[in-house]
Amino acid sequence: MSNDDDDYPDPSPEELGIGALFEDAPEPFHDLVAPPQDAMEELLPLMPQRSAAPQTWAVTVSDAKFHWYDLIAGFPEVPDIRDPVGRYLRRMQFDLEAASEKRLIYFAVNRPRIRFDPNGKISWGFFSLKLSLPLLVGVEEKKETLTIELTVPFAATLKKPAVVLSDRFVTLNWGGLIEALSIHDVLQQYANPYHDATEVQYVGQTRDPLGRLARARVMGVQRVHQRHSEDRDMLLLVQRMSVEVMSAAGDPAAMPVNQNAVAADMLQKDRIDVVECALIRYFEGPEMHGRSDKEADVRRQRVREVAQANNLASFRIDLRLEETGDYHQLYSRHAGVSRSHVIDCTVVDGNVIVERVPVPDKAPS
Repeated sequence: MSNDDDDYPDPSPEELGIGALFEDAPEPFHDLVAPPQDAMEELLPLMPQRSAAPQTWAVTVSDAKFHWYDLIAGFPEVPDIRDPVGRYLRRMQFDLEAASEKRLIYFAVNRPRIRFDPNGKISWGFFSLKLSLPLLVGVEEKKETLTIELTVPFAATLKKPAVVLSDRFVTLNWGGLIEALSIHDVLQQYANPYHDATEVQYVGQTRDPLGRLARARVMGVQRVHQRHSEDRDMLLLVQRMSVEVMSAAGDPAAMPVNQNAVAADMLQKDRIDVVECALIRYFEGPEMHGRSDKEADVRRQRVREVAQANNLASFRIDLRLEETGDYHQLYSRHAGVSRSHVIDCTVVDGNVIVERVPVPDKAPS
């Protein structure tokens, strides 16, 4: 699929002014390359044992959470944890740092730009907790108002909170509790008229000993951010995947011999590596725009190895969640808008062939 952006090369890290940050930081896809054999010798007794029985997989999302990437993309100073917004930012960093130790999938996504208006008027409804917040919507910063109805939290000592507004956060001081919510938290948690879908730009895996995602140092994600940062907001949708293995011999991960940490992690790595490659193909298309030929070759070889080792010919990825809102209505240049993406995947010589399964959309919760 062609796009006007394809006519222009992505800016280099040097052009972005961040080249020095990546000099000693190979891209996370290098984790797909098997370590040298001599480095594996001491682990051989712990390596997973597999069966020759064919496998199919059913992949579902067990947990998903959005993080506002723009808040960390400018390499900010360490947040002041004495401030409610600073504590919010530090918790987000902790979440992303913890994710770097796990094999989770993330999508770098764009949504329309929206901000609170710190110079606007805040108002309350009569005899209620209906709070009207001034907004600046879109690049043109159109002035609008969003009314939400608050619920008194358990730890509150005040019936109505004191409200402090900045362009990206609203802080609610309930006396015994202070809540800091970003504009995107508010739009996810409260009914509103902004029903835009979320565009997937980049697919990745959080596992990274260098923890680059939390420090905004994944080159592919930074390129996407640079391309869209002036007119759109960028978030990370981090998802925990559950993989059910169907095979006449059962799931190798359940075998007693594979109940050590090395075997369990290698089996999990097989599964998430291939799921990542399939989702890249689905959302980014076969061209994998912005990724190098070397990365494409590495990913094909990895898929080929996993398919052979696990006798895997096909699997299904179901991205549906029980509770969904407009933020989970996903699309890309290669995938139509839906909150019910179900994908059948077939492995053919290292390539994952993807096909959308027509299922009815879940209604928003």
